[in-house]
Amino acid sequence: METKYIVFQLSDEEYGISVNQVRSIEKIQHITRVPRTSPYVKGVINLRGVVTPIIDLRARFGLEELPYNDHTRIIIVSIDDVEVGLIVDAANDVLDIANDQIEPSPEVIEGVQVDYLSGVVKKNNRLIILVNLKKILTANDEEESKIDA
Repeated sequence: METKYIVFQLSDEEYGISVNQVRSIEKIQHITRVPRTSPYVKGVINLRGVVTPIIDLRARFGLEELPYNDHTRIIIVSIDDVEVGLIVDAANDVLDIANDQIEPSPEVIEGVQVDYLSGVVKKNNRLIILVNLKKILTANDEEESKIDA
């Protein structure tokens, strides 16, 4: 079985998110800062009447922050009926990836925790890292709840 993935860029790496989780891809726009949020939460945008939180994936993955440019995109994703925008360096294309092409993630890829990854795919001389959206969006909450317990 094949699944379509949106391929996006962070630094020199290519990442993929299942199109089933992607609502839209937007150009970078004004982001309203929200006080007392994690450093990777850049704020919120008003997208067609919906206030949407925005996460900078570079910051979330611990990569060096770069200024936004004409290629920077916000990928609006939906998980468990919650919409969140992910800032990425560029959104490249859409690929069909067969489930049997997905290999387990290596322990670390350029400092990105393996928890945030769901696998890697080698396709047409490219290495595409598949992200686990649920982990990216909830990892801190789970860590904090473990501390409270």
